[in-house]
Amino acid sequence: MAGRALPLARFTVLDLTRVRAGPTCARYFADWGADVIKIESPPGLLEDDGYTGSRHNSDFQNLHRNKRAMTLNFKEPDGKAIFAKLVADADVVIENFRPDVKDRLGIAYDDLKAINPLIVLGSISGFGQTGPYAGRPGVDQIAQGMGGFMSVTGLPGQGPVRAGTAIADIASGMNCAIGILMALLEREASGEGQWVQSSLLESQIALMDFQCTRWLMDGEVPPQAGNNHPKSTPTGVFETADGHINISAGGQLRWKRFCGALGAPGEALSANADYATGDGRFLHRDALNDEIGAITRTRTSAAWVEAFNEAGVPAGPIYSVDQTFGDAQVKHLGIAKSVHHPALGDISLVGSPVTLSRASAALRTATPELGEHTDSILAALGYGADAIADLRDRGVI
Repeated sequence: MAGRALPLARFTVLDLTRVRAGPTCARYFADWGADVIKIESPPGLLEDDGYTGSRHNSDFQNLHRNKRAMTLNFKEPDGKAIFAKLVADADVVIENFRPDVKDRLGIAYDDLKAINPLIVLGSISGFGQTGPYAGRPGVDQIAQGMGGFMSVTGLPGQGPVRAGTAIADIASGMNCAIGILMALLEREASGEGQWVQSSLLESQIALMDFQCTRWLMDGEVPPQAGNNHPKSTPTGVFETADGHINISAGGQLRWKRFCGALGAPGEALSANADYATGDGRFLHRDALNDEIGAITRTRTSAAWVEAFNEAGVPAGPIYSVDQTFGDAQVKHLGIAKSVHHPALGDISLVGSPVTLSRASAALRTATPELGEHTDSILAALGYGADAIADLRDRGVI
């Protein structure tokens, strides 16, 4: 693979995003070789988003690696002129402003299309570009609540519980990246760009998947099920002699394998008429879980995980994050990637979860400092040193 261009190396992406959903989208392009230019406000105009913290913290570093960075003041006419020059040669613009901000800044899709008909605009919003909530500020936890996710998460009767990570943000970033890639593929046939839209609310609803179709097709409102699978039994968390494990033994074949892996106690479970069918096991789930727990508490997590997997029953440990990255399979996959940062030294970040047979995403460069590449980007546009200095003195960059 040495010397081979990454799959997206031919594309230039202008990244106007902030916080998490938009940067997640742009990161896919950066990791796979696109020239991603992160455009931020000049010093003194930046607003603390309250979510990703300082530039040198782990979250910010993980979101913005493999990018170049420049500063640009869109409120200045010369700033808009510079952006127009960038758009003329770019393939993609990604933004996650509130919908009306694009119009105020003069960077809506029609504005960009007038400069470059090939441009693809990727827009991520909280609730969509139009509609009664379009102007509302949107963040991950609000989408988790409105998308139904918090109503099915947690123990029965516990009340709503959020996910332990920003799933709506991450999903909307992924969805927008997929949409942009589809638009770039379509552009090869049509010769035109287009506007790609994703929202936190839609992405969260899509993540609910079968839980939402339970309502749409069956008229059933899914309840909280805690660690139990909503339909498949026994599937859930079970205590062991030294911790807890996940077991998935739904379906008749896995149920038989599961009972066999339990040894003599499993014979009694298999012989119990209440547990003979999937419907019976679901109806008597609490009693069944109690019986299984009494058995699994007699051996260690490692012993049970090995026994169940050997029997063809999915089972695994429940890790804290440090244990996750200490796991032999995680190490083998190599998803923890290292990169050198001039100020922080060698740091480890979360790599791409996608593997291609003829290309490999890499952490080529650490997250740049604010405006680190402004001068070189402007020089490539034809601005001389004196002109760049003047733009800086006037607060344009």
